[in-house]
Amino acid sequence: MMETIHARCAGLDVHKQTVVACVRLTTAGRSQREVRTFSTTAAGLLALREWLVAAGCTHAVLESTGVYWKPVWHMLEDHLTLVLANATAVRNLPGRKSEVSDAQWLADLLAHGLVRGRFVPPAPIQALRELTRTRKQLGREVTAHSQRIEKVLESALVKLAAVLRPLLGVSGRAILAALAAGETDPDRLVALAHPRLRAKRAALRAALPGHVRPHHRVLLQQHLRVVETLQATIAELDAAIAAARRTRPPVGRRVGEGHSEGPRGLLAAARAKGLRTARRAGGRTLSAGQRSATTQASSAIAAALRRRSSGRILSSVSAAV
Repeated sequence: MMETIHARCAGLDVHKQTVVACVRLTTAGRSQREVRTFSTTAAGLLALREWLVAAGCTHAVLESTGVYWKPVWHMLEDHLTLVLANATAVRNLPGRKSEVSDAQWLADLLAHGLVRGRFVPPAPIQALRELTRTRKQLGREVTAHSQRIEKVLESALVKLAAVLRPLLGVSGRAILAALAAGETDPDRLVALAHPRLRAKRAALRAALPGHVRPHHRVLLQQHLRVVETLQATIAELDAAIAAARRTRPPVGRRVGEGHSEGPRGLLAAARAKGLRTARRAGGRTLSAGQRSATTQASSAIAAALRRRSSGRILSSVSAAV
């Protein structure tokens, strides 16, 4: 029989529209389970929180399925100790029976301390991540439209992309806008280039005007309009990201002050400790105490890696649940 780490805990199986919750209460060596289903609306998640708090749950585990876990996490994080589990990892643990629900299986694993939690950053860092990821995606869309513009130009026999890099720079955008507006005079188009491109004026003159047809102009107008909108949105996101970075909490931590207990966290702690030790040494030979501290950090990493690869504890899960 395995030791119960969390006597009052819950497993949450999160879906798009529902959350299946299993409360597991252990008293005098006997475990009782109750399963309920809640909607993922604000009212449903509030009812879930009230039920878990009323049952006396101290810990809860949920799988990181898409983005559906995030509102559940935000609703419960101030009232329970939450663990975010890797869905593949918890499903592949041995000992699960086919008739056991996902929520009940998660609750059993959490009760015995067999769930390795994933890192969940603080709310300000989560907001900063969403902003930067959206900004990155919009940048990719700008690049995609730039490539489509280049294809339109190649179709129109305009070799502008071979002369101007980037194509959507100040000179390139002015020439493209004139082409889309119906300008066909090569001299007037070349005159739109920036003065710094004097050395390329002959090459620009040779690349223009090609055979720009009406549908080419329509495509150029549409792509340029989309790019302009995307770049305006990117500028707004850059301002929001700068503001979020100014208000985010400090992420630097000293060894032993909040590092993850996993191998990666210990490795980061050891690296930080070794760096500070080297700075204190100032190029001198390390003392016996400093060498001992570095050795202890390396031993901690090795021990964590051994615990991670060991499967002896997992093999007895079926007997415990």
